[in-house]
Amino acid sequence: MTARIQPRRLRGAAALLSAVAVLTALSGCSVVDGLTSNDDPSETPSASPSASETPYESEFTRDGTFQSHIEIDGVDYVYTLYPTKATPRTNEWFPKGNKYFTFTFQAYDLDRDIRDPFKTKREVYLDRIKVTSTVKTSTGTNDERPYELNAIAKEITFDPEPLSTKRGMLITSPKGAFELRNQTIKPTAEDTIGIDLTFTATVYTERRAGSGTFERKTIKQRVPIAIFPSDQATEAQDIPVDAN
Repeated sequence: MTARIQPRRLRGAAALLSAVAVLTALSGCSVVDGLTSNDDPSETPSASPSASETPYESEFTRDGTFQSHIEIDGVDYVYTLYPTKATPRTNEWFPKGNKYFTFTFQAYDLDRDIRDPFKTKREVYLDRIKVTSTVKTSTGTNDERPYELNAIAKEITFDPEPLSTKRGMLITSPKGAFELRNQTIKPTAEDTIGIDLTFTATVYTERRAGSGTFERKTIKQRVPIAIFPSDQATEAQDIPVDAN
């Protein structure tokens, strides 16, 4: 369901995201650092292998980050993932050992400019966030689940006091963003070549700015991650890790 956003619509929030995405790929910095708070991304770019060396095609592994734009009815829903300082080099993610990542989720009203008054933008609330995992091996798919999440967003987001209503937490830029840090992908079978994470967000999107009427939507995104063969375990740096 990922959609390409045309240049004429990138004058506002999406234009900012595109620029930040480039910097993110080069620096490993969080795409929402300026919108939430300082995160715990990799200090250096991932030493990504060439396509021929990658056992499983993965934008996350190749670029050291992943960002998707899912446009529905003029609202851009944006997932961003990146490795943390604990395991910053994505080409050193092996079957053994824990691997750590952070992800964010935010919405942008593309019908308005980034500097337009917030009251002119449609509000989007994130109710529940769910993540499932599938392990790909050299012989197929096994039944391991190295990462699972199913929670009320406002109860686990990094911000201890998110703007919330009965519909969930506000994720409309620039006043709201969901962020979950230092998530743990557990060890898997020795012949693992990749792990698919599937993100599913339940959101309530305002039909028209200021109308107070909302439509329930499900925003889903699959993120492939390459896992490299090795007898060694993924080496995690000794830093505090919050594995919620």
